[in-house]
Amino acid sequence: MWSVCKKELRQFFSSLTGYIAIIVFLLVNGLMLFVFDNNILDFGYATLDRFFQLAPWVFLLLIPAITMRSFAEEFKTGTFEILQTRPLSRWQIVFGKYFGSLIVVIIALLPTLIYYFTIQKLSAGEGLDTGATIGSYIGLLFLAAVFTAVGICSSSFTNNAVIAFILSIAACALFYYGFSAISLLPAFSGNADYYLEMIGIDFHYRSISRGVVDTRDLVYFLSVIVLFLAITNRNLLRR
Repeated sequence: MWSVCKKELRQFFSSLTGYIAIIVFLLVNGLMLFVFDNNILDFGYATLDRFFQLAPWVFLLLIPAITMRSFAEEFKTGTFEILQTRPLSRWQIVFGKYFGSLIVVIIALLPTLIYYFTIQKLSAGEGLDTGATIGSYIGLLFLAAVFTAVGICSSSFTNNAVIAFILSIAACALFYYGFSAISLLPAFSGNADYYLEMIGIDFHYRSISRGVVDTRDLVYFLSVIVLFLAITNRNLLRR
């Protein structure tokens, strides 16, 4: 499994594409937080709420760009057949690809800790709420893990990386905000809107971001990850 993971990491960082994706992610967040209108410095108090609201939407483009070639490129070039000759089970291949892509996302996320220390140094009062910030980062990690699973799954449906990219964006957007948007419709007012919203990722992400790590949220995230990885495994079996 780890051999596949290392291969995925080498493949991603062997070209400028990997570095450009990470740089663009950090640049967009940095400009939105510190340069453009309504930035953090204009708030008058220490907060990273804007970053945690913005990061999921940037992830909608970053993570599909990272995962789109995972299986699609293997199918297109015919190297998937070579990969199958190795003493690896399908699950080991899936998990290798998954963790390889997830590590890249974590590498992109680590430099954002600079935002935390910068705001702490600039604040005149008590600074940031450390507990809420840690909870938000945990939520962001689980969100990245789910989006990565969706991206890997999308890549296993096709041998075209562009199609995998589009499928991944559509699926991630649906699971992140789609159910919350549907729950706002008047037809679902009452109890139905609450349960519809619970199906979406945004509901559980906001729950963890408050600084309280609820078991129900963890079970939800893990269940969605397992679901999409199981679909990926099924797609490999069909091939």
